[in-house]
Amino acid sequence: MGLFDFFKKDKESKEQQQALDEGLQKTKTSFFDQLSKAVVGKATVDETVLDDLETMLVHADVGIDTTVKVIDRIEKRVARDKYVSTSELDRILREEIVELLDRNSGATGSRAILDRADNTGSPFVIMVVGVNGVGKTTTIGKLAHRFHAAGKKVVLGAADTFRAAAVDQLIIWGQRVGVPVISHGMNTDPAAVAFDAVQKAVDMQADVVIIDTAGRLHNKVNLMNELSKIKRVMQKVIPDAPHEVLLVLDGSTGQNAFLQAKEFTKATEVSALAITKLDGTAKGGVVIGISDQLQVPVRYIGVGEKMTDLQLFDRTTFVNSLFKK
Repeated sequence: MGLFDFFKKDKESKEQQQALDEGLQKTKTSFFDQLSKAVVGKATVDETVLDDLETMLVHADVGIDTTVKVIDRIEKRVARDKYVSTSELDRILREEIVELLDRNSGATGSRAILDRADNTGSPFVIMVVGVNGVGKTTTIGKLAHRFHAAGKKVVLGAADTFRAAAVDQLIIWGQRVGVPVISHGMNTDPAAVAFDAVQKAVDMQADVVIIDTAGRLHNKVNLMNELSKIKRVMQKVIPDAPHEVLLVLDGSTGQNAFLQAKEFTKATEVSALAITKLDGTAKGGVVIGISDQLQVPVRYIGVGEKMTDLQLFDRTTFVNSLFKK
């Protein structure tokens, strides 16, 4: 790496950190306001502080089950250490949340995906699922930008054929990023689009193919059948496709995102999560709860509108930003 490349990478890293810090600002403000109230006038972490901390985590949309798990771990540390001051609570809470996320970290996003693609000589197939309105198509566009900027060949498949806006939007994203989009238009067979997109990726020796899918959740049986059909036809071209089923969730909906995630994991084998719109909500704690409860790694988080604001999720960086005052 040359000196120019080093400084460019350092600048990009600082810009991403700033975007993350700003994107989590609403969550941080709410989080620390409540944490301050929990410990005011207290010298040690006692039962009252833990009760208040439990309420605070639930309000941050960490989720009841995950909150109970975190509180239980802190109680054990308090019991073991005999004396824990409230000034230590930030550090302990940070450590426990990182540990919780570490248990389900999985491979790290783009790097693992592109290493795999390079090593096999076959396109890495990502099937993207999620209900309408969560930012699914936008996430695909930003993912395409990330891969394309890394010098990789990308193909997009517009297989959400039940919503005209989804097809048109993906075509626009393809033009913006500079990657081909395979589309048959609205009300066409989604599986046929997926097949052609994967075949196109093979023919042009692409590194990654990303397939958009319909965002309907009102009929789980139909959704399951549709996603299964898409998988089957892609496997006619690449037998082990898809290599990643990425579920996109709107972080601003809090626990409703968790409920959507549970339904989708029943309908298909979700292997990774992208949680969007964290910049517009105080419910950023949902990232912790969803990852813990579903035992599915968070790959990406959306912290802004720019193409670069879809970031690889790093648990330590995320938690450090959350606790940065």
